[in-house]
Amino acid sequence: MELFKTFKIDSVSRLQPTPPRCISPDQPVADAVAMMRQERVGCLLILENRELLGIVTERDVMRRVMGARLPLTTPVRDCMTRNPVTVGRKETILAALRRMEEGGYRHLPVVDESSRVVGILSVKRIVHYLVEHFPNTVYNLPPDPHVVQQKREGA
Repeated sequence: MELFKTFKIDSVSRLQPTPPRCISPDQPVADAVAMMRQERVGCLLILENRELLGIVTERDVMRRVMGARLPLTTPVRDCMTRNPVTVGRKETILAALRRMEEGGYRHLPVVDESSRVVGILSVKRIVHYLVEHFPNTVYNLPPDPHVVQQKREGA
């Protein structure tokens, strides 16, 4: 099946979003960083009473905490992205890709029909899906003749 057609038909659930990793809004940023490192993830969801309040990403920590020279004791609520854009698990992959592209997001919380968080969709997950389902398309792309390498690769 053609790649674009598949994106218009297959749902987000086919991408097998990763289970959500969550943290409380009152926990310090240091705890969030430690959890992201331990879990090897690029973002955490901020939940309060099972309600999605926000998302905190590595980028948020770099820009809003490190860039602003705030202490790592700062509560997560002070650096999270509030009311993040979500995607339904039954929505198409194309819908998720459009939201990611339009907002410049690398992660989207995935919600069920009751708006409860059921996972996280990452760009990495989409790339894995592409490689798994369309290896010939991915591995056999011709080089772009207009791209010229500026520096030599390697040591």
